[in-house]
Amino acid sequence: MPVILFSRRQRGMKNILIPTDFSENSWNAIEYALHFFSKSPCNFYLLHVTAKNMLVEVGVDDIRNPNVDFETLTISSRNLLQDIIKRIHEKFPKSSQHRFFAVSDSNYMINSIREQVIQKKINLIVMGTKGSTDLNKFAIGNNAGNVITKVKCATIVVPENAKYKEPKEIAFPTDFSIFYRPETLQPILDIVETNKASINVMHVNRFEMELNEDQQKNKDYLDDYFGNYSHSFHFITNNYIEDAIQQFVDDKNIHLITMLAKNLNYFQKILFHPTSKEISYYKNVPFLVLH
Repeated sequence: MPVILFSRRQRGMKNILIPTDFSENSWNAIEYALHFFSKSPCNFYLLHVTAKNMLVEVGVDDIRNPNVDFETLTISSRNLLQDIIKRIHEKFPKSSQHRFFAVSDSNYMINSIREQVIQKKINLIVMGTKGSTDLNKFAIGNNAGNVITKVKCATIVVPENAKYKEPKEIAFPTDFSIFYRPETLQPILDIVETNKASINVMHVNRFEMELNEDQQKNKDYLDDYFGNYSHSFHFITNNYIEDAIQQFVDDKNIHLITMLAKNLNYFQKILFHPTSKEISYYKNVPFLVLH
């Protein structure tokens, strides 16, 4: 796949990578991305990966065939990607500031996405997830879980039930244990500026404990960083982070949840291990995962 060189006029464009498996779930992520970036000039790279160790469909039978011609599969996936681009133009005829590129690869998914992030200078990954009905597994699905933990690129995860709503209210759960660098927070600032959104920084604790010195410094930094924008801090006492977030999402009509992948204490509990079937935010609300 040749490297695409951009003119000076195009250097201000965002480069968005959207992995797709041609399912309606992945189409939902594409639709979300197009609405989300409707006000921004973007290059969208639609990526389909045919892994050589995957179960492939040949005719009407699913078989594991070591003699499959993967070049033929790649050509087929390119045709399907072109069909998606045609579908996009039909449904979004006014997206003149958006350009679309079909990228087909045969590799392991994570390796392929990492390569595309570097080659295409990707600013953001957008991908759908169907999630899991088994609460012992990743709530957000294995593919999405692998991407957001193993690929160092800001990623928006779009659940199967999430439909685009202008992100006016953003929840930012944190325990203030990590210092957020300006470049890490920049994707949030971009969303806030574009949509005139409000940041709701929330801290959940089992007990009404005061922040320690480092936590207070990190909190003050966030307060200063978002000083010119609508933002607020919420301190919630609850034994379960997931329950607190669910209540917060419902009460504040949250449109987007953002968090840092490195903040494992929150990250694991919020995204990967819901403790109750009553928890539904990971099925309905998109996540912006920062690195």
